[in-house]
Amino acid sequence: MVNLWQRSRGRPPAAERDISTIDEYLQAYQLMGAAPPVMGTQLTMNGQVAEALPTDFVQFAVMAAMNGPIFACLAVRQQVFSATRFQWQRLNNGRPSEMFGTTDLAPLEMPWPGGTTQDLTTRMIQDADMAGNSYWAAIDGELVRMRPDWVQIILEKRMVRGGQLGWRKLGYLYYEQGIGVSEPVPLLVDEVAHFAPQPDPLATFRGMSWITPVAREVQADNMLSTHKRSYLENAATPNLVVSMSREVSPDTFAKFKAKMDSAHRGVENAYKTLYLGGGADVTIVGNSFSQMDFSGVQGAGETRIATAAGVPPIIVGFSEGLKAATYSNYGQARRRFADGTVHPLWQNAAGSLAQIIRPPVQTGGAVRLWYDARDVPFLREDRTDAANIQGLQSRSIRTLVDAGYTPDSVQRAVDAEDWGLLVHTGLFSVQLQPPGTQNTPLALPSGSQEQ
Repeated sequence: MVNLWQRSRGRPPAAERDISTIDEYLQAYQLMGAAPPVMGTQLTMNGQVAEALPTDFVQFAVMAAMNGPIFACLAVRQQVFSATRFQWQRLNNGRPSEMFGTTDLAPLEMPWPGGTTQDLTTRMIQDADMAGNSYWAAIDGELVRMRPDWVQIILEKRMVRGGQLGWRKLGYLYYEQGIGVSEPVPLLVDEVAHFAPQPDPLATFRGMSWITPVAREVQADNMLSTHKRSYLENAATPNLVVSMSREVSPDTFAKFKAKMDSAHRGVENAYKTLYLGGGADVTIVGNSFSQMDFSGVQGAGETRIATAAGVPPIIVGFSEGLKAATYSNYGQARRRFADGTVHPLWQNAAGSLAQIIRPPVQTGGAVRLWYDARDVPFLREDRTDAANIQGLQSRSIRTLVDAGYTPDSVQRAVDAEDWGLLVHTGLFSVQLQPPGTQNTPLALPSGSQEQ
């Protein structure tokens, strides 16, 4: 794979080198006395600088499958994030206006045979949550997912006035099954939708998983679960120290130990009366669940995990969140989750997909790809609030129509919350006209004849 990227970009190939691995490049850098690549980047096999691949994707995927709090946070984020759909949105004088759909949105509505928008968005947030990045390419009318730990972001130094000023993104290299297993597929920047909602502080373009900061919390939660299981396996009692007199022989002690384990170890043997003889003495060591405040310790860890995920604990159903669970608190938590977590994710996803889904050519203003969350059940207002909103909108429509605006433009303006869509008929209320004023017909369009 020598100079593959240069060939794909139409550039002349560089001189051939005997170096073919990343380790050999690093050794060459050290022999030449040059500084190693910057943190967060690495060298590809053809010498191009690339941002390092995420190495924790598989680890986080296994962690999500084996840890209850992580799985719960991922599930809530996926369920709400995947409930939206994408539409075109007009920009009227730079302000978002009405939404509409065209056949150009077909790749998002059926991204692959049998796939739906929900399948697409679920995969996007799943990759972004576990790897920090989600990569999609539009190939032959389909959207193709590229596993995030098999994608390299190719960089080029940005030279300004004789010095380097950051990095420029050239494109992507995709390795099926991983680097060294197959030949890479080069892709240009405008051929890939890169969704990275949480930027990695040690990289320029790569994202970071929200699980990374709480990895230790997840390990601690797993240890608490292991402790709970071990506690139950030990007859649901704290650790015991059994001592016997020194006159007891090793064989006798081994037989006593085996008999005691068979009679009192395990959940099925819990709460049995313990009988001892032959000078045996029992001492309790360690703490019980109540003494160590097990639920409080585990609940605090769950709350920190939920906080990193941007999901209020009451939404996930964690114990600390349920302690303060009321209808009012749940509504506030839902609004926090929607406004602070889900809406920014949708905005980022729409902007990322706009790289490969081009808007149609429209007259009368710019058009952008956007999300339509009006039918998301999680974000629906309470029935009373919805009725109040409709009442206010109906009064606004009545006032605007009475003021002389066309009913059609009033309906569009109220629905899009854009007063720039209002069109006036030229007729005003009687109260706005001087006394004695006689109505005159509106001026006819140029070239028309009065009947």
